[in-house]
Amino acid sequence: MPTYVYETIREDGAPGERFEVTQKMSDPVIEKHPVTGAPVRRVLSAPMLNTGAPRATTSAGGGGCATACGCHSSMSKN
Repeated sequence: MPTYVYETIREDGAPGERFEVTQKMSDPVIEKHPVTGAPVRRVLSAPMLNTGAPRATTSAGGGGCATACGCHSSMSKN
């Protein structure tokens, strides 16, 4: 199950305390803090993957190397 990050919403609309909730993708978005009842919003963030050390792979186009992050150098020699 994915872990989602939520934050409380202060009266002035500023972000407040952040917390994580593990829930099914089909579960509804939480609207209130589970303990305090304060209004909350879900925070969009990049997933944290624990895959170990980055691995280099060859790119589909040939010539060059694609890293685990997807960036690669495709400089052509003239």
